[in-house]
Formats: sequence, C-alpha cells, structure tokens
Amino acid sequence: MNKLENLWAGWRAEYLSQVKSDGLKGNSEKTLFELIDESQLPDEETFVIEKRRLTMVLLNAYPYTSGHLLVVPRRPVRTLAELQEEESESLWKMVTDSTVILQKVFSPEGMNIGLNQGQAAGAGIPNHIHVHVVPRWGGDTNFTTVTANTRVIPESLFDTWTRISEAWSKSHDMN
Repeated sequence: MNKLENLWAGWRAEYLSQVKSDGLKGNSEKTLFELIDESQLPDEETFVIEKRRLTMVLLNAYPYTSGHLLVVPRRPVRTLAELQEEESESLWKMVTDSTVILQKVFSPEGMNIGLNQGQAAGAGIPNHIHVHVVPRWGGDTNFTTVTANTRVIPESLFDTWTRISEAWSKSHDMN
C-alpha cells in the first residue's frame, strides 16, 4: 500500500524560490538564519516577527501548526553552552515573550517548546541553534498526520505572520 507522503502547498515553492533568488543564498559559510538576518528583504518576506540586539523570532517556513515560531540567537552557535550569558538571557526572554503572544493570538491549549542540538538530534540547521515554540490543541494530530504522515496547516504563512506581528507590535512592554 502506498501512503501519501506530501500534501501540495504552493507557498513552500514560492518561499524557496525567494530564498534562492533574493540574495539569501549568499556565502555558503553562513547559516540560513544569518542570511535572513542580514538580508535587506522586508520582514513579511522573510517572516521575521521581531529582532532584538542578540536574538530574533521568525515563523518556521515548514510549520507543524499555525504559529510555529523559531527563536534564534543572532550569532550562530552550535550548542547552548556556546551562548554568552547575555545571549542566553535574551534567547529565553524571547521564548517566553513568544509564548505570551501565541497565547493571545491563537489561544492554544498547550505549547511544545524545545530545540534539537546537533544533526544527530534532528537539527535541520545544526550550525545555528534555535528554539521551536509550537502552539498545540487537543486533537490537532488527526488522521492525515497519523495515517498519511502529512500535516494540514489551515492558514497561510503571510496571514499568520500578519496576525503575530500585529499582536507583537501592540505588546510594547515586551521589548
């Protein structure tokens, strides 16, 4: 029996073509997060929500659910131990702020928060740690995920980015 591995999502192809054509490929020595951070592209194209001096938060281009955020130190490091104290404090403050915003925007019943340190642990970008903040709801793993290994995301990245960005900008006390 063949099982469906992929569900067409046209916005993914659009995102990847932007990454390749809009100057994000740059120096192969840099991580994807560095290239996004240094790009001159508007935030709505890179899905950056917030940049602070030491950290930034952006939407995951391949989310598990709507609102799946990535919190990233702006300096690329492979492990948590490589973070300077101020970077670590900024990273975890941004994670906390992300949970507050996601609660306001999506009213999830729970959240998964975590990181994969190193390629063997599943890190997609092993040279630049990042924390996943994923809103969750009871029953959000449905038959398509279980039987077809496919997730259905009910909202476009741009719409999600707009909702979260607007809520973030209204929360001035978090900056």
